[in-house]
Amino acid sequence: MAELARTPLYDLHVGLGAKMVPFAGYDMPVQYPMGVMKEHLHTRSDAGLFDVSHMGQVILRPKSGDVADAALALERLVPASILSLAKGRQRYALFTNAAGGILDDLMVANRGDHLFLVVNAACKAEDIAHLQAHVTEHCDVEEITDRALVALQGPLAEAAFSAIVPGTADMKFMDVAIFPSEFGELWVSRSGYTGEDGYEISVANEHAVALTETLLAQEGVAPIGLGARDSLRLEAGLCLYGSDLDTTTTPIEAALNWSIQKARRTGGERAGGFPGARRILSEMDSAPKRLRVGLLPEGRAPMRAGTVLFADETSDAEIGKITSGAFGPSIGAPMSMGYVETGYAGVGTTIYGEVRGKRLPATVTAMPFRAATYKR
Repeated sequence: MAELARTPLYDLHVGLGAKMVPFAGYDMPVQYPMGVMKEHLHTRSDAGLFDVSHMGQVILRPKSGDVADAALALERLVPASILSLAKGRQRYALFTNAAGGILDDLMVANRGDHLFLVVNAACKAEDIAHLQAHVTEHCDVEEITDRALVALQGPLAEAAFSAIVPGTADMKFMDVAIFPSEFGELWVSRSGYTGEDGYEISVANEHAVALTETLLAQEGVAPIGLGARDSLRLEAGLCLYGSDLDTTTTPIEAALNWSIQKARRTGGERAGGFPGARRILSEMDSAPKRLRVGLLPEGRAPMRAGTVLFADETSDAEIGKITSGAFGPSIGAPMSMGYVETGYAGVGTTIYGEVRGKRLPATVTAMPFRAATYKR
């Protein structure tokens, strides 16, 4: 087994009593002494601080000096409109393959003279190789390896962060900016993965511990592990790559149509031109054979990933499968997401999951399971 990598905050996690587990090749905190349930609820009521330094940070710097050239180069790999992304703004995007499947999901920020990307930890080596293979005619691809990344999430996030870095309170959801601070230059986005208002903060490795300790000293801020991060993102209806998204799943099957702006759709001024465009746009214009849906199982037991779904209590024909499932502490009930044949995807439809040999009912529901609280 390859030795696990450690983030710059590893020793701090251990000192805080974290239970460490392998995740995407890193030794990461899954929970702290507070426990997953309380960590989840604390993030919803106060503020949680997450180490996400395992994620990949990448700069695409246009060789011409014109960020539009980097945007157009990246558009050849993603269905999103990057050219229309304003300076100081960030957008969700998807790397797709020739079959229309999803290679990874990522965030793209326009920082004026270059693009800044954040990609998933498990995919970052492949993503960077993908970029180097396809955009280097127009861009230099620079992997950032000397900066940590932390996410501060929850209703007290703004007060906690703006007390340390003035000006951050003025940011709106999906704004990006660079701020000077006593912890060096901070690369900040007002975004996150929990459905809460908050920030993702890139900080130089040598200042990462000091920044994290200062944030944790602010009123209401507590360290939060991967366990609560997963239940928080599921309540928010957010996909996890490798679970809810993969190379066999198209953006339309995944109900991510909103991530493909009008310019890239059929009839748009830059329609298509990305891998798998024919299938993806065809599904968008008609309908895919299956769709990602939210499910609320009856009772208290979660239907977890891998649970097979059926139309009724007796049929042998599978209609889908759960890809993520957990108990939702904020909603006080189990919740799942998964893929079902399109005919069963309507909100209010009752379907059945097979749990320990029994068919149990679940109702198709709109997501998110809990409304987001982003600062618009």
